Parts: sequence; C-alpha cells; structure tokens
Amino acid sequence: MADSSNRRSFLKKVAAATGGAVFAAKGLSNSESNMEKLIYTKKPLGFQWETQDPFLFCVHHEDFYPEGNEEMGPKASLAGRNLGQDFLIKDGWRMYHGEKVPGFPGHPHRGFETVTVVRKGMVDHSDSLGASGRYGDGDVQWMTAGKGIQHAEMFPILKRDEPNTLELFQIWLNLPKKDKFVKPHFKMLWRDSIPNYMYQDNNGKQTVVEVIAGRIEDYKAPAPPPSSWAARNDHEVAIWNIKMEAGAKWMLPTASEGVNRTVYFYEGDSLSLNTDSLDHYYMAEVNAQIPTQITAGSDGASVLVLQGKPIGEPVVKHGPFVMNTRQELQQAYIDFQQTRFGGWPWDRYDNVHDRSKGRFAKHADGTIENKS
Repeated sequence: MADSSNRRSFLKKVAAATGGAVFAAKGLSNSESNMEKLIYTKKPLGFQWETQDPFLFCVHHEDFYPEGNEEMGPKASLAGRNLGQDFLIKDGWRMYHGEKVPGFPGHPHRGFETVTVVRKGMVDHSDSLGASGRYGDGDVQWMTAGKGIQHAEMFPILKRDEPNTLELFQIWLNLPKKDKFVKPHFKMLWRDSIPNYMYQDNNGKQTVVEVIAGRIEDYKAPAPPPSSWAARNDHEVAIWNIKMEAGAKWMLPTASEGVNRTVYFYEGDSLSLNTDSLDHYYMAEVNAQIPTQITAGSDGASVLVLQGKPIGEPVVKHGPFVMNTRQELQQAYIDFQQTRFGGWPWDRYDNVHDRSKGRFAKHADGTIENKS
C-alpha cells in the first residue's frame, strides 16, 4: 500500500490536474435579456471542457495505446514521460497518474458525482468501500461521492496483439448542499440498458442519440442514483451523446426557462445550429427554449449535450473536493487525513483486475453484476 507521503503527493497532482485554485461561484441561468439569442457564447475545447451549473466540468479522454504488456500497461518505452503526471500526448497517448498502467490510482472525492461514459476501451474501478468493477465499450458508471470515497480508475491495456483505443467522457455533476454528505455508492448503466433514440430526416439521413440521462420522447434513460440532482424530473438533467450521418438534420427538444444547456461538437468537419455555425471541437452555450435544428456537415457529426436546471448555490472546490464554503473545503481535507474515507482495502493504489475478467460490477453490499 502507498504511504501517507504518496497520498499527499497524489492530492497535489489531482489538484493541479483539475484546475488547482480554490474558487467561489454561484451558477445562475442565462439572463432574460438574452432570451432572443440562440447561442450565448462559443469557445474552443481543450482537455478540460467548461460546463454550466449543475455540471462542474467534463473531460474528453482519447488515447491510442499500443499493444499491452504482461502488466496491462503499454508495450512501449516510458522514457521521457513525466510518470505520475503524464498529461501531454506523446505517441498518441498518456499515462495520466499511472506509472505502470494508465489511469488514476486511488484518490478521494467528496460533495459531487462522477459520470464516466466509456465509448471505447475498458476502465477498472476499485474503491475504499471494497467495491470494484470493469466496464467499457458503451457502458456508463455513475458514482455518488457524497460524504467521501476513495476510488481508482485505471485503463488496463488488455489486447496484447493489436493496438488499444480508449475514449471516454468524465463528467462531474454537482450535489446540492443538502445532499453533499449522502452515503457514497455507484450505479452501472450497462450499454444494453441505455436507450438509443433514432430519427430519420426527410432525406433519409439518420441521427442516433444515446439517452444517458433525461429523456427524448418515450426514450427515458435508466434512473440515476437516488440522491443525484438528476433524480428529479423537474431538474431536466440530460446527458445526450448524438451521432449524425453526413448532412443529417435533427431538432433538439426544447427545455424549460432557466435550464442551462451546452452543446459540445467533438467530431466532424462542421455543424450548424439553426443559422449559426459551430467549428470542430468547439462548445456553445445555447438557449434551451429556442427550437434548434442541428445539421451535420459532410463528415457527419458527434455531439455531446449537457443540460440541467442550475443548483444555484456557491461552489468552492479544490482538486477532488467540491463544497459550498471554504470552511467546508478545509474540513474535507481534515476528514480525509483522519479517516481516509474508509481506508484502502486493495494491495496497490493502481489496482487492476485479472486480464481474463469480463465486464462486471461488485458493489459494497456484495451484489455482483456479471456482463461478460
């Protein structure tokens, strides 16, 4: 097991990777003076994507790993990499905080939720409650950190005779003050449980929407964890991953006044929102009340939509903790130092499961889901 100095070092690394500085903000919906505008703002996307309340941020991981070695790490030299903090793409991939296997060894969270949407590749989960899992290739893990949990998110390189691609979104969704100390747990949204809404326009072009949260017509996402801000229908939280054929057109459903909506265009050559254009790898904060036709360019388009009623509370965060006041943030660090949020029951902080295991989830209460 890692010693306390390693844990302190890791906390510093997590803080650096997630923006570092403490800030306080009150997320509010867009002003009524802008109601006639469809797009409030456009911004280019970097590694960490900006979000609107109730979301905290989103990261798009895309790594093209080589063949795997016997330890489920990359079969390639790691020379020249800043191991433990490898966030610069070299040869098409990164190790992140991993030193043998890519990923994020055991680290704490409090006060929010992580939604991990894995498009390609696998993620190995281990946590301080003794729960574990392997999921990917379309699966989603929705974890409520609540009062505090440690977890590891490792990216095992399973194929030894061909390259391994990893693509995922990790989305941080805030919890309101009244729910920041709920009991932590996670829920699996396996790929066969996530509805796919399909639409064909007048030209026969198809749009497919993975409804990860929220609903589109009669297509309703699996229920999120019970304490999630997304658990109440009137909060209108939506996570939609949209795939469009070249030239396809589709109308985004409208939402209620005050609901925040952000459109992330992450794949394709061009995209139109009504008469406005959006460049590749750009985001747009849009007015969710205005009927909006999305039109894909000649290469098709992949779009992520995050939407929800704002919580509207102060946000004070640093690294892995998200609270409402500086005092609560300081207490989170004290509590972690004293309790380790239950400790770490695994032999190593970068725990990975046996290569032969398929997709599974073992929950803290002993419940096991096998999807192999």
